[in-house]
Amino acid sequence: MMNRTTFFGLLMVLLLSLHSCFDPSKPNYQYFPNMYEPVGYETYADSDAFANGVEAQLPVAGSINRGWVPYEFPDNADGYEAAKAGLISPLEVNADNTKQGKELYGIYCAVCHGNKGAGQGILVTREKYLGVPSYADRDITPGSIYHVLMYGRNAMGSHAGQVNATERWQIAQHVMSLRKSLIDK
Repeated sequence: MMNRTTFFGLLMVLLLSLHSCFDPSKPNYQYFPNMYEPVGYETYADSDAFANGVEAQLPVAGSINRGWVPYEFPDNADGYEAAKAGLISPLEVNADNTKQGKELYGIYCAVCHGNKGAGQGILVTREKYLGVPSYADRDITPGSIYHVLMYGRNAMGSHAGQVNATERWQIAQHVMSLRKSLIDK
């Protein structure tokens, strides 16, 4: 029977001999080597996967990204006027869309334009931002509202990154209802 000292001595010799063969720059054994040295590919890098190189990885000419819908009105005064005159909402004017538009308006618009659309949001009343017009003083249409949300106008920036197309139309419905209530006063 081996005593403890001999056992631990042999164990130490074994561990030291294994450690002496270990090179940290070149691990001896790798389980799941792709976890240590991943095989990564650059998006448009040359590849042996295709006979013609990178060409097969490029999108088809004239294609658009999934979910992206082109907006045909340019970001200028003529585009604004064209959208104001001819851009029509595809959404039905109903309580659900107006309610959703009211919620979105409260999040994105009321801080400057105010809850009633009179241009007296919290930033205006605290004099952090001045010159926000009342909807009653503006000749606006749902198309012009959509265009402004898409590109921004004057000091107002674009909200296209915050609200999608449907949400822009819902906000436009709510803004038109606010404008009507301001004019009817």
